[in-house]
Order: sequence, then structure tokens, then C-alpha cells
Amino acid sequence: MNKPTPSYQRHRFPPEIISHAVWLYHRFSLSFREVEELLAKRGITVTYESVRQWYQKFGPDYAKKLT
Repeated sequence: MNKPTPSYQRHRFPPEIISHAVWLYHRFSLSFREVEELLAKRGITVTYESVRQWYQKFGPDYAKKLT
């Protein structure tokens, strides 16, 4: 039985930013704090805790797409 794809509703940031953060974490094996710093350099203020929560919610789907 497949789980439904998680929804981006009720998130403060648009799906593009969330997906980019999760992609950075998976693709380059960065820490949550490193992803936070990379986004900050692009003018996006987000906490590492938000990145961690996004990873837990959206990460499995991204990992499947990367392999």
C-alpha cells in the first residue's frame, strides 16, 4: 500500500524552496545547519529545525527519486 505524497499546504515557504533544501541535504550529504547557511547566502532565512522537519516529511519521496 503506497502512502500519499505529502502536501505542501500550510507551509510558510513555497514548494520550490522546500524541495531545494531537501535536495541539497540528500545530494551533497550536508548537515541541516549547512543547508541553513547555503539558503541564508541566497537570502532565504530558514532555521535548521525547519530543514530537519522538511527532511522528515518530504525526504523519503526525494530519496526515491534520486536513486
